[in-house]
Amino acid sequence: MRANWLERSVRNIPRALAMLAFAISASAQTAHPILPIGSPAPDFSLPGADGKIHKLSDYSASPILVIIFTCNHCPIASIYETRIQKLADDYGPKGVAVVAIQPNDPEAIRVDELDSADTSDSLDEMKIRVEYKQLRYPYLYDGETQSVARALGPQATPHVFIFDKDRKLRYEGRIDNSYRQELVKTEDARNAIDALLAGTPVPVAETGVFGCSTKWKEKQANRIADMKKIEAEPVRLEMASAEDLKKLRSNPTGKLLLVSFWATWCGPCVHEFPDIETTYRMYRVRDFDLVTVATNMPDEKDGVLRMLEKQHASSRNLLFGSDDTYALQAAFDPQWKSAVPYTVLIAPDGKIVYAHQGDIDFLELRRTILANLRAGYLGFQKYWTAGNQP
Repeated sequence: MRANWLERSVRNIPRALAMLAFAISASAQTAHPILPIGSPAPDFSLPGADGKIHKLSDYSASPILVIIFTCNHCPIASIYETRIQKLADDYGPKGVAVVAIQPNDPEAIRVDELDSADTSDSLDEMKIRVEYKQLRYPYLYDGETQSVARALGPQATPHVFIFDKDRKLRYEGRIDNSYRQELVKTEDARNAIDALLAGTPVPVAETGVFGCSTKWKEKQANRIADMKKIEAEPVRLEMASAEDLKKLRSNPTGKLLLVSFWATWCGPCVHEFPDIETTYRMYRVRDFDLVTVATNMPDEKDGVLRMLEKQHASSRNLLFGSDDTYALQAAFDPQWKSAVPYTVLIAPDGKIVYAHQGDIDFLELRRTILANLRAGYLGFQKYWTAGNQP
């Protein structure tokens, strides 16, 4: 049985890797078997992030078809985007077609499985990724029916399937032996393509894969159960003094800290509050924390608490403990011009890495969070640095 075991040293790797980058178990392959070598390519007709419908027949003129199952939310898959793009660029002139397919059902992804991503895996979110990273290869969506994924059996993202000119499967497995570029020693997918172009047998037809497990529709129940647990978490509200807010600004948590100032009478605050909570749930399994601070008057506590309970806000929640709201605002930030929402992201050393008054661009905020979240491999952070394109 082919096996691909999770590296032992994962203590500082994002939880998504520690939980989801795993050995391909016999039970997983039994439930969703991998297409055997020599099998014909299944027909498909899938929507792409480019707004077009892509069919197997569209690539009939290509001597080789490379299908790579990948996605948005998996950090391993994200790291490989550059290599997928280079594969397409290098072999495109030789007639090789490289097509990426997103196999996951977004409704089967738990919120904490997004701890290394800015979005989930819907078609609209795929379009966001394509624009953000300027991806040029076809990126197709199979999350609605998973028909192509069930036919091919990708066990993780990324997982490569390479078909010859007769559209018979000649290679399936990994792109190369390591997601860390400096540790790559075997470029398995390229070796297979080169062999097929040369008319020689593929040297290694099957390898294991490493990445986040495919999110089959059967996993929707896990997501629902997880949300029920989140909604059952206790919601608390503390009164905050000027000293409390000064301490909050210094960030004694040892984590990346998001502070969200809001008020029940602030329409934009109420509108964006669910996204604030979602952001917290995405990253709280890592070195990240959230504190919400209601700028209401102290005697409005009941209304603030009702709002927090409605949103299942189980993060730390504060309420101005004095009628002198200006003094409390100045205690946190003397330069704050008093508008809410006011959102601040503070590094563990107390440095402000993001500050914004008014409506939040959550993509910008989440990418800033990811660029500043500690990770065992620096490449996971660098991926979210502006200008780091394939």
